[in-house]
Amino acid sequence: MSEVTLFLADEHAMHELGKRIAEVTRGNGLIFLEGDLGAGKTTLSRGIIRGLGHTGAVKSPTFTLVEPYEVGDVRAFHFDLYRLLDPEELEYMGIRDYFDGDPLCLIEWPGKGEGFLPKPDLTITIRPHAGGRSLSLSPLGSRGESWCAVLALEFK
Repeated sequence: MSEVTLFLADEHAMHELGKRIAEVTRGNGLIFLEGDLGAGKTTLSRGIIRGLGHTGAVKSPTFTLVEPYEVGDVRAFHFDLYRLLDPEELEYMGIRDYFDGDPLCLIEWPGKGEGFLPKPDLTITIRPHAGGRSLSLSPLGSRGESWCAVLALEFK
């Protein structure tokens, strides 16, 4: 399957898409989130984390680099690499350990970790669009393709 483009009108729609992404991923996989500052990467991540069943606050990991979440048997990690100065810092923080056991990992600003991150299942690029946001979902493998097929049917 090729890239899927979705148009979302507002923050509520971003949260709803996030909840649905949580369902289709079943709490596993690697998703890269790309877009300019304020594009909605954290808003979408918040919807995904809440879609997994988390009821507490969902903080932006801008200063901590990663926020962990556990909901029952599901583990999720939300990364924000915006403030990362050198991709090698990921090696020092034990980035590979976060991927053990196939948790759901959401990574904002993945380009800052180039060379130290595995290939994602899905890349979501968010751009401003008249009346909301345009999201391009680019699958990079069979798992991402199956997710996109479901989401394309539901959100087009």
